[in-house]
Amino acid sequence: MAASSVLLRAVPGPVAQMRSVPPAHGIETSTTLLAPSICGVRGFGVGRSGYGVCVRKSVLRGFRAQSGATNVERGAEITSGSGKDNNVVFVAGATGNVGSRVVRELVKSGFQVRAGVRAVAKGQALLEAAKLAKTSSSEKEPVELVECDLEKQDTIANSLGNAGVVVCSIGASEKEISDVTGPYRIDYKATENLIKAATRAKVNHFILVTSLGTTKLGWPASILNLFWGVLIWKAKAEKALEDSGLPYTIVRPGGMERPTDTYKETHNLRLASRDTWFGGQVSNLQVAELIANCVSNLDRARFKVLEAVAETTAPLRPIEELLAAVPAERR
Repeated sequence: MAASSVLLRAVPGPVAQMRSVPPAHGIETSTTLLAPSICGVRGFGVGRSGYGVCVRKSVLRGFRAQSGATNVERGAEITSGSGKDNNVVFVAGATGNVGSRVVRELVKSGFQVRAGVRAVAKGQALLEAAKLAKTSSSEKEPVELVECDLEKQDTIANSLGNAGVVVCSIGASEKEISDVTGPYRIDYKATENLIKAATRAKVNHFILVTSLGTTKLGWPASILNLFWGVLIWKAKAEKALEDSGLPYTIVRPGGMERPTDTYKETHNLRLASRDTWFGGQVSNLQVAELIANCVSNLDRARFKVLEAVAETTAPLRPIEELLAAVPAERR
C-alpha cells in the first residue's frame, strides 16, 4: 500500500499564502470511459496508501492554487454540542493519491488537518522529500501527522483528537492483489473501525470515499468485484456509515488511474445521486476539491451520496452549485 504523494506547506488562516508549482503532466485529453478505480481512490497500476500511521508534526509547502473549495464562513459551524471543532479535519489515508490532495485543499481553505499515514518511516520520508520549511510566523502548524492503525480499533480515538470532521480515503492496494483478504480487511473492517471510533467520539460529520457501482450492478464498474469482491465490501462500509447515526457524505468517484491533475482543464466535474453511473473518469484532484468543498459546506453535503465523473461536454459550474443540485437522502 505504497503512497506516491507530494506534501506541501501553507499558512493557516482565512486565505493561505502560496507559491504555484508547475504541473508535472501534460493536459489529459482522453475521454474513454473506464471502470471506476478499484478502491474508489485509485485504479489498477497506480498505488495509493490505505490506512495508516504517523507521528510527528509537520506543515505543508506551496502547491498549485487550483482548488474547488472556497474560504468558508464557518461561524456557528465550528463546533457542535459534542465540543468537536469543524475547523479540524482528520484524514485517513493522507499519503494516498486522493488523501494527499485532500490535505492540500483543506489547508488552502484554512483548515487544520490531522493527517494519518500507515508507516512512520514513510511519513517522515514524505516530509523530507517535500523539503518542508515553515513560511509563517504562526506557531500553529496547519498539518499534524498522527499515529493511527485502523486495524486496531482501540488506537483510533486518540488519533481523532478534537477533529469535528473525518475524511476516509483508504482502500486495499491492487499491488497486493494476491491478498484475498485485503478488500475485506481494509475497505470494510478498517473503515468500519474508523466509523465506530468516530461515532463514539461524536464527530460532527464523516466523509467516505468509495467507488461507482458500489450498490448496483452495472458495466463496467461491476468488473471490479474480480478484485476479491471489493465493491461488496465497500457497500458494507457504506451501510455501516449510514447505520452509524453520524451525519455523512459518501463520495463515489469514477476511474482515477489515467487522469492527471490537469484533467480538469479539459474535463468538467459532474455530480449525480446514488446508482446513476457505472463508468467514467475523474481526476484525484477533482475528487479532493469536491471533498474539501463538502467540508466547507457541511449543511449542503449532509446525508448525500455523490457520484463523480468529469466530461468534456459538461458545463463548467461551481462545485457548490453541483453539490446543491444533488438531493439529500434523509433530513
